[in-house]
Parts: sequence; C-alpha cells; structure tokens
Amino acid sequence: MLELPEAYNLSLQIEKTLKGKKIKTVIPLQSPHKLTWFNGDPENYRQMLEHGIIEKSYNLAGMVKIDLRRTSLLFSDGINLRYFPDGRNLPKKHQLLIEFSDSTFLCSSTQMYGGVVCFQNGVYDNEYYRAAMEKPSPLTDEFNQRYFEGLTMGDKIGKLSAKAFLATEQRIPGLGNGALQDILFNASIHPKRKMNTLSDNDKSNLFKSVKSTLKKMCDQGGRYTEKDLFGNFCGYKTILCKNTVGKPCPRCGSLIEKANYMGGSIYFCNSCQEI
Repeated sequence: MLELPEAYNLSLQIEKTLKGKKIKTVIPLQSPHKLTWFNGDPENYRQMLEHGIIEKSYNLAGMVKIDLRRTSLLFSDGINLRYFPDGRNLPKKHQLLIEFSDSTFLCSSTQMYGGVVCFQNGVYDNEYYRAAMEKPSPLTDEFNQRYFEGLTMGDKIGKLSAKAFLATEQRIPGLGNGALQDILFNASIHPKRKMNTLSDNDKSNLFKSVKSTLKKMCDQGGRYTEKDLFGNFCGYKTILCKNTVGKPCPRCGSLIEKANYMGGSIYFCNSCQEI
C-alpha cells in the first residue's frame, strides 16, 4: 500500500521517465473494481487526458500527483503504478491505462482499494487531498519539533495509543501502518503505549524517529515490501513487518512478535519497546 516513502519514490521515477511524454490514448476502468474511487465518471478521463503532455510529478503525503497543463491525476492508497516500455507484458486487468505517443504505457491497477482521480484546474474537494496540501511533510524543515509537540497536546491525544496517534485523523499525512512500525521501534515505543505515558524525552525521540526513519525509507526508494514504477522491489529493508515475525530483534535478540490491533497488524519487540 502506498505510503509517503513509496509515493515519494514513484513521483521521482515518473518525473524522470514520463516528463514531456504526450498521451495518445486512455482506457479507463477496463476491469471494474468496487473499491476503486474515481472523480466523477471515469469515461470522462479520455477527453480530459488524451493529447495532454506530462509536465510534472510529485508526492502529496502518500499520494502521487501527475500534472498536465490544466489537468491533474492523483493516485492513492492501494494503487499499483507500473511503467511498460512496450505493450507486450501489459496486465489483462487494470483500472486506468495510458498509452503515450512513443508506444510506452503507464498502467494503474488496484491492489485492495484506492483512488484514481482526475481533475482540472487544481480543483479537487477531498479531505485527504486538502490535508496533504495544507500540512507540512515530515521531510521538510517546517515539520520541526515545535510543530510535532503541538500535535501531541490535549487530553484527547493523551488517551490515544502511539499507533493511533501516528496513523489516524491525518495528523501526519502519508504515514500509515506500514511505516510506523519501524518508527516506533527506533523510538523504543510500543504501538499500544498511551501517549499520556510518554515523557518529554520519549516525545523527542519519537519526533526524531519520524524524521529520520521516513528520510531513510525515502532515500532508499521505499519499503522492500512494496514495488516501484518498474515492478522492482524497493530498497529499504524493514525491521518490523510480516517477513521478520519470529526472527531475532536486531537490537536485543528477542523474537519479533505480531498482534492484531486497531483493525490491522502491529509488529514489535516486547523487550525493546516499552508499553
């Protein structure tokens, strides 16, 4: 699933690979998918996109945005984006297929759920999009310790677990259940630990871990459990994920554990991460 590190890497690859390409044909919703969200009628995407030229690509939190002259494409959550240099290995099922004038392709397909959004003149009324536009990215200087401390204030926040604080209510857009596992490990904080039990030093360590862990994930092209624009696994080796359950903790040697929590999985070292 797309989170900030993967969206960051995909946007760089799209910028390098697709910038300047002219769209020849567009095939929307070749394979209907109940959990793929579009902006209006996807059949209108043909008229909105055909003959347009890719001008820019960048990430907005965990979303990938592609700008044409007057039109934008936004891909979010569980959308797989793949580039194909020709049509020989195109998947049979896809939710949006773009063919460029040089006979290369950009294909998007839905993994579980996700958005394939096309809109014009920068106008898209969506709370996740607004949050990503308005709030500072953890990769920027604006996301500093003072800003982070402001996020942790209030009785309501104090009752939340560390996982809920990091991954809900769009407090830090683009940070999801995947990336938060290593962030909490590096800060020595258990995912279930309540925010009101964190000392000032704990909060400072959590802030530093958010910044440094996400930067490392981005610098290495995203988490290796996900794939890039060309179908290759990304480069960041996650410390805590489904692939490391039952293996020794790299810090203390205890076995890494898994539990179900808040509708998803959490991974942790009971020895290193205080609860």
